[in-house]
Amino acid sequence: MDFSTVELSPEDEAFRSEVREFLSSIVTEDVIRRDRETGDNFDEGVHLALGSAGYLEKEWKTEADGGFSRVRRRIWELEKRRAEVPWVTWGTTAMVARSVAKFASPEIRDDVLRGVFDGTVRLCLGYTEPEGGSDVATCKTRAIRDGDQWVINGSKMFTTGAHNCQYVFLITNTDPDAPKHKSLTMFLVPLDSDGIEIQGIRTVDGDRTNIVYYSDVRVDDKYRLGDVNGGWTVVREPLDAEHGAVAAADDGLADVAIMMHQAGFMAEAADNVAALVGRSGAVDDGSVAYRLGRSVARLEASLSSPSIFGRVALAQTMRDIAPDLMDIAGSVAALPIGADGGADDRSEYVYRFAPLVGIYGGTLEVFRNMIAQHVLGLGKPNYSAPKAKAS
Repeated sequence: MDFSTVELSPEDEAFRSEVREFLSSIVTEDVIRRDRETGDNFDEGVHLALGSAGYLEKEWKTEADGGFSRVRRRIWELEKRRAEVPWVTWGTTAMVARSVAKFASPEIRDDVLRGVFDGTVRLCLGYTEPEGGSDVATCKTRAIRDGDQWVINGSKMFTTGAHNCQYVFLITNTDPDAPKHKSLTMFLVPLDSDGIEIQGIRTVDGDRTNIVYYSDVRVDDKYRLGDVNGGWTVVREPLDAEHGAVAAADDGLADVAIMMHQAGFMAEAADNVAALVGRSGAVDDGSVAYRLGRSVARLEASLSSPSIFGRVALAQTMRDIAPDLMDIAGSVAALPIGADGGADDRSEYVYRFAPLVGIYGGTLEVFRNMIAQHVLGLGKPNYSAPKAKAS
């Protein structure tokens, strides 16, 4: 992997200036404030502006198909973070859209992708169930065929963005008697269908997610993605992307692991706490310097961990160093960003977000088992009770 500094051409420098100016004009202080208040991680005005300007399509497509070059893609990603663009709903939309492009009928594919590119169509994930935990293949939401339609009943937890989306990428069980990975069928369900109820849930970090109920929801077969009972094939690619089980780009122009966006808040918190104790002189205390240095060292190591290893390292590091950063900063760290009298060091947000970052896409325990089984070849975990010793 190449970690050398990228020298930008005059054209790419001009592109960066253009993007920075454009994003600063649409991601205003009001947008950022409103996003913190709602926890939506989405702003329709910003999203439609990105679509109208062609940026959504260029981000989604490869360079060969008219998308960004590798360098411009990296510029775009970094500038979005700098501007604090509300991004979560676009992330799920872009991920699901790849499955739509691959598995949907031409009629559905073309209509959905057209809306994805102009920003009028957003897509969310319908995976987790109230009793399902991290194993989406244990799906109990039933889809029963009725002629050219399917009737869907069940519920899904953590359908983030559903209230701002037009379709849900829904995993259903179409053959409860079959093995779990051969009983699944995927649908792209219109969220304005009769029988769908969306209820908001606020997480401890202030984000909004949803529980969605499906009561005798009728969906035309044209919205099915892939084969009946072949849903595991359809869902595997976006699952791998969400899990971070993808190879890092060897040109150094991409994040080495997922969750790097969230890690940026952790790095900012560490920098701001270091500046805070530096100004106060507390850094001269050996224990303070040691704890701050240990936190920064852990942070740097996690930022360099690739693929699924980085997914685990970033989440665990956030959990481990957030309490230290708050403790070092002192009582002012308990105030949220933007509060009167606060230091705006972000450590309070990182502390609240840390438990959740180790759950998204599966718990850290699930990820560690995946590493053990699929990377280290240690086999499946054995949760059976230990054998009783012979008397």
